[in-house]
Amino acid sequence: GERDEEEHRSLETFTFYLSEPLSKERVEAFSDGVYAIVATLLILDICEDNVPDPGEVREKFHDSLLEALSEYGPNYLAYFGSFVTIGLLWFVHHSLFLYLTKATRLMGLLNILSLAFIGGLPLAYQLTSEFAERSHNEIEAIQVSCVITFFASIFQFAIWTTALLHERETLHPFARYGGKEHAFMFAKLALYPCVSLGAFFLTCLLSEFSTAIFHLMQIVIPFAFLALRIFVRISLAIIKSVMSLSRRKVVLLEEEEACLSSGETLS
Repeated sequence: GERDEEEHRSLETFTFYLSEPLSKERVEAFSDGVYAIVATLLILDICEDNVPDPGEVREKFHDSLLEALSEYGPNYLAYFGSFVTIGLLWFVHHSLFLYLTKATRLMGLLNILSLAFIGGLPLAYQLTSEFAERSHNEIEAIQVSCVITFFASIFQFAIWTTALLHERETLHPFARYGGKEHAFMFAKLALYPCVSLGAFFLTCLLSEFSTAIFHLMQIVIPFAFLALRIFVRISLAIIKSVMSLSRRKVVLLEEEEACLSSGETLS
């Protein structure tokens, strides 16, 4: 009796607390700051440890800077792959908050969890650049990177899912069910969780999977974004045309039935 009522009230209070509004502008400003710092840390990492020594360039590489830089090729590939990941995750975050009309405390909590894993991307870069040789450690470094990317992106997806539960209050009409951008937002937010999971399972199945392949996958993802946009547009156009054709057939059938029934009445 009384105990159940108290538990019900406490649950209602907790739910109400999570659904309380939060300043969307403050959440965006804090997120942009974290993304900027993470990107800066990545740039500092590549500049600090991957610049050839002038003496080594003269003696070992016959004074050829380009030849010396080629030795650091895997590290530069890891840098570009990691930077592309940070940039696209920021872009997805920007797109998400562009369609949010109101943020809640629960969204803020999910955003903090996403940013916690975003902050781990320099660690992922360090691991995949250090263990770039074919070994068990190389595969484990890729798996750690996949896990970090997965959780960073899945919490972004969770923010959008939370917004959909109260879409009339929290989402722009374009991103709601049936809105023009709804299908693309779903595909965009699901892309990184799917890609990171796919890469993780590939490391379990393919022994030849390497950091070079992993980072090339990261660099190719922007083109996947463009292909995704085109694919969603084409799919929606096909669905609309099929639906319009089916409606026309229904209308024609109804008109034929009406004509037949009127002919029978006249006879």
